[in-house]
Amino acid sequence: MDGSLPKKVVEQAEIIADYARQEELDFYPIVFEMLTFEQMAQFAAYGGFPQRYPHWRFGMEYERLRKQHKYGLGRIYEMVINNDPCYTYLLSDNMMVDHKTVMAHVFAHCDFFKNNVWFSKTNRRMIDEMANHATRVRRYIERYGVQRVERLLDTFLSLEDLIDPHSALMQREPKATPRHKKEDERIVEVTRFPAKGYMDRYINPPDMLASDRAARRQEAERAKERFPEKQVRDVLLFLLQHATLEDWEADILSIIREEAYYFAPQAHTKIMNEGWASYWHSVIMTRYALRDDELIDYCEHNAGTLATSPGRLNPYKLGVELLRDIERRWNTGRYGPEYDACDDMARRREWGKEEEPKGPVVGQGSPGRQRIFEVRALYNDVTFLDEFLTPEFVDDQKLYHYRYDPSSGRIVVVNRDFNKIKEQILFMLTNLSKPYIYVMDGNYRNRGELYLAHRHTGADIDIKYAVETLKRLHKIWKRPVHLNGRIDDEPILFTFDGEQSTQQHVDERIDKPANAF
Repeated sequence: MDGSLPKKVVEQAEIIADYARQEELDFYPIVFEMLTFEQMAQFAAYGGFPQRYPHWRFGMEYERLRKQHKYGLGRIYEMVINNDPCYTYLLSDNMMVDHKTVMAHVFAHCDFFKNNVWFSKTNRRMIDEMANHATRVRRYIERYGVQRVERLLDTFLSLEDLIDPHSALMQREPKATPRHKKEDERIVEVTRFPAKGYMDRYINPPDMLASDRAARRQEAERAKERFPEKQVRDVLLFLLQHATLEDWEADILSIIREEAYYFAPQAHTKIMNEGWASYWHSVIMTRYALRDDELIDYCEHNAGTLATSPGRLNPYKLGVELLRDIERRWNTGRYGPEYDACDDMARRREWGKEEEPKGPVVGQGSPGRQRIFEVRALYNDVTFLDEFLTPEFVDDQKLYHYRYDPSSGRIVVVNRDFNKIKEQILFMLTNLSKPYIYVMDGNYRNRGELYLAHRHTGADIDIKYAVETLKRLHKIWKRPVHLNGRIDDEPILFTFDGEQSTQQHVDERIDKPANAF
């Protein structure tokens, strides 16, 4: 614990840590620090870190947070950094009940950081790495000047979303082939299914293997002529490897890319992470840590955190309620083919009530608790809602589509269709509603031009953002850049050649890129 903390806060932190361990939460060591609001706003502007490289956007964010607090439009109760140890900042003018709630909330956050698979590849020494990044950028500022470095940062930061957030958890590139193998053997390796000797010719027919081998050889020959050999989603990595950049420019781009990958899991698990923390601060406070005289303040502040309104999704509220719903369903057996096939709504409402735990559950002491611990470890927001969102939950939480009715002056429900509601929520969360952009050709038309393509998932490319993105990419690639997007079901090729932007319909007269979807 930090020595500057008041003694009562230190004592409560140790007590609440014991409660969290009793409930089987598993977290890294946590360092608590007490900050004034001004300090909290400064750290929050830096993404929670005490040091970042200098850039005007951090000052802009600080001003926004300061004014938000000054005019009563928002309040930062806590911040926590995914690190080992975790660093947590408490607001000095909070009441003791707020400190206790925040600490219970933080222990659950740290448990999520440590155990969720989407965080398993993140840098657990990022607080030190951020300081190193700041030092490197300041050296470049001293050497090349503030304006030049800041313009470069502006360009790179405008492209920071062009990464492949799932690449850390899967193998995008083929494994390196042992050097002792001949080139032909590396090309023609085919998939063979395991089978006993007398069954092998039936499981792996020679004709099929020969055909597969020939197809792979042909594809390998074609791949040698393509650049890149296959479509690349991590645009920043492609630029880092192939764009004409000075060493210091490439170093700054690598900094932006590394930080983008660090923050990506937090963006993709916002609902689950906040829901998990809200679930456990509620359990720990109401079961263990809350005094009678703190009840009203706790309820008021907790209600403010979980408040929602028609047409607005509160990640804290949605996450905690869906976790509680999963716990109830698994405690009462309300899942599986038999339950799903039941059409009797009265029976569904009473299903498995006799199986519910009769008293308080500690840790993973019930099927429902075991299930939410499993969910915490394996899911992100998209898979979480895709698998566990149910029509009953949508009705219970009133997650309908709303609009403003000018005739009555009220917000009214315009759609209760579960499938459409689920589809819209998942669409909002998939890739954070941002387009999927791939590098298709780094030598388009054999002129060294860069060709990107948008994988259409339901939303058209925004023309304004497409044009501005190409302008920034041109600053890095230094050759004409193209983007194949879709507007009103029409494929459009956006181009920026360094001087002007053009748009044209994609048809058979336009050269195709090296790769295609």
